[in-house]
Amino acid sequence: MSLDFTEVTVSGVARHYGRRKALSQISFSCHAGEIVGLLGPNGAGKSTLLAILATLLAPSTGQVTYGGTTAAAAGAMLRARIGLLGHDLFLYPELTARENLLFFARLHGVADPVARVGECLALAKLSERAHDQVLGFSRGMRQRLALERALVHAPRLLLLDEPFTGLDDASTLALIGRLRELRSAGCIMLVATHDLDVGEAVFDRAVILHDGRLIASEGDVRNLRKRYQDRLQAGAAS
Repeated sequence: MSLDFTEVTVSGVARHYGRRKALSQISFSCHAGEIVGLLGPNGAGKSTLLAILATLLAPSTGQVTYGGTTAAAAGAMLRARIGLLGHDLFLYPELTARENLLFFARLHGVADPVARVGECLALAKLSERAHDQVLGFSRGMRQRLALERALVHAPRLLLLDEPFTGLDDASTLALIGRLRELRSAGCIMLVATHDLDVGEAVFDRAVILHDGRLIASEGDVRNLRKRYQDRLQAGAAS
């Protein structure tokens, strides 16, 4: 039995660690074929929110629904539809690119893992390096491989935490191109980043957090840097 959805809705989500509020009353939604930017300074709650969306962390109050289904109700079926790329790339450096993807494809129960891994290596433009150990890869190559690791099971929801960090211009453009392909395929994407220039190029909308609060939801990402700074100043003053 499989699960699919075309909308993710965050409703009144809060996350507390004792008296510290990492998130407070966050509400927004995102849809299939949409790239939503998740913006905010360090400590704003971006990584906490991504962890909740990935079902790795439960909200203290509020809920997230995936096409009307909650994580508690859907369990493993939901997690099979989510891909996550965080600060840790979850690659084994002593294994080859192909071996890494095969491991995760089999872990996810992909029907034809060998064929799927071949597709992913081609999409990452790493077919010629398939049998090379990852420890010899550049940052951009590891990032491309890690993205395909997160996509090997064809998730509906893709969550990315600072995916552009440390990438050169060529790798950044390659990642932007891949995200646009996924958008056309109907993937739902949330991307946490500090790179606002990239954001203007790829985001459909942007959600801005400050001190764990949602201070803006921008439907127009033109002049995103100025909008972001203005919203942060207003949020800090409120």
